[in-house]
Formats: sequence, structure tokens, C-alpha cells
Amino acid sequence: MSAVPMNESAGNERQGFDAIAFLAILVTIVFWASSFVVIRICLGPLTPVELAAARYVGAALIAAVYLAAVRPALPARRDLLRLTVAGVLFIAAYAVLLNMGERTVAAGPASFIINTMPVFTALIATFALGEKFGRWGWVGTAISFAGVALIAASSDAGFDLDPNAVLILGAALCSAIASVLQKPILGRMPALAVTAWLLLIGAIPLLPAVPATVQALAAAPAEVNWGVAYLVLFPTAIGYVTWAIALKRLSAARAANFLYGVPPTATLIGFVWLGEVPTPIGAIGGVMAILGVLVVNLMRKR
Repeated sequence: MSAVPMNESAGNERQGFDAIAFLAILVTIVFWASSFVVIRICLGPLTPVELAAARYVGAALIAAVYLAAVRPALPARRDLLRLTVAGVLFIAAYAVLLNMGERTVAAGPASFIINTMPVFTALIATFALGEKFGRWGWVGTAISFAGVALIAASSDAGFDLDPNAVLILGAALCSAIASVLQKPILGRMPALAVTAWLLLIGAIPLLPAVPATVQALAAAPAEVNWGVAYLVLFPTAIGYVTWAIALKRLSAARAANFLYGVPPTATLIGFVWLGEVPTPIGAIGGVMAILGVLVVNLMRKR
């Protein structure tokens, strides 16, 4: 999960229960949650940079096919710098930092840390866009970051600081900066077109790693190759399409609320698939991280 385009207005929301929208949301949650687990499977045979290149260069090829087939309007010259910086942060930096962090941080805790991204977005919007944050915004931020600290310090043996958790927090920060940068562009371009350009541009810094990645994939077990194929096709390509469908049929705010289901889903998949059991301290930290995000979001709406 990362800085997801949300440019649909509340006026697009359909009345009553929309089965298609909620099916799209369910698919998105499962695919994005499972990506944290599959990353853990692929790391080892692949380095963090190689896994990032395998996933996002492959996704960039799909994005290129989409852009060639649909032929959306080219980005305006004034948007190119924003797209470039957002793409590098949203794809290359985010993926490498997350992959480095997940070498030791389990899938569930990693997803809880990534889900602090809205807190960073609110902070950046406060200083860069002049949006009001308020006392409760700072309270929510403190709660969320305290939860991340507990996750970073939790281990089976008790408190033992894991610096890789900070790298995942850095990935969340990259995602938040990209979210703020792309916000004006989403008012001028369709969400899928913006995502396609971000994938295409953001994969460029990963191209030098492609030769080593190809060699590593050739020597890797079959499950790693299947894992990479899964990451490219389902969480990245299909996940963004189903998210776009949800945004077409629900308001952005309502759709985003469902994304709080990603961390617990990732924790459940990690338990079933890899036998990862969260420590009590880590579980408390995960709840605090999400609680802080909820406080920030609710206070911003008020």
C-alpha cells in the first residue's frame, strides 16, 4: 500500500449498498495486505533493491502498455517535475525502504507502520499547504508514533529496538510526500493515468538493478518467482484498478476508511501463511498506530 490517488469527489458516491464497490474494496484490501507477506517470502533470494526492481519494472511495463492503449492526454509541462519527484519517492524509494525494513519486521507490524502515512500527509499539508492541524492532530500524531515505537521495540524477548522499523517509517514518509505532490495533478488527470505515469517514471532509478535481478531470479526457488509475479500482477496492477473502481463508486473519504482493514488482514495472512505471531507489545503498538491515524483524520474532517 502507498500514496493512492483519490481524486473522485463525494458527489460520485452511489446511494445504498453498492455490491461492485464493496467487492472492489475487498479485493484491494486482500491484495494489498498480502503484498507485505509475499515481500517477506521473496527477501533472502532477492536483495531489497532486486525485489523492488523485479516488482516495479514489471509493473512499469504494464503501465506502458496501458498508456499506449488508452492514450490519455500527456502530462502538462508544469506537472512533469511533480510527477518525477513523486514517482521516484512513491515507487523506487518507497519499495527499497519497505523491502529493507521487512528483512526483520514481520508483515503485520510493517503494514501497521505503513498505515501511519496519513499522519505524515497531514503534517506535510500543515506546513506546505497551510492546512490547519490543531491540538488533536498533534495528540493523534503522538499516539501513532508512540505505537510505531512500541512495534520497533517489540520482540519475543521483550524490548529490543529494531532499526529496520525506522526504514519502514521512512517508506511511509516517502508515500506521504508523493501523495501531497500528486494532489494538484489529480485534479487535472484521471487517477489511473497518474498512477501509470508514476509507475513508469518511478521505475527508472531501478533499471540499473535489472541485470542482477534477472540473474537472482534465475537462481531463486520457484516460489520466489511466483511471488514476484504475484506482486506485479495482483497487488500492483489489479489492486490499483480495483481501487480506482471503488473510488468511482464511493466517495474518496468513505473508500479510504476501509483501508484501515489492511493491517489486521496482513497480520492474519502473515499468521496463516508464515506463522508470524505478533508479540503483545507489538499488537498494542499496532492498535495505537491506527488509533492515532483515526484521531488525526477525524479531527481534520471536523
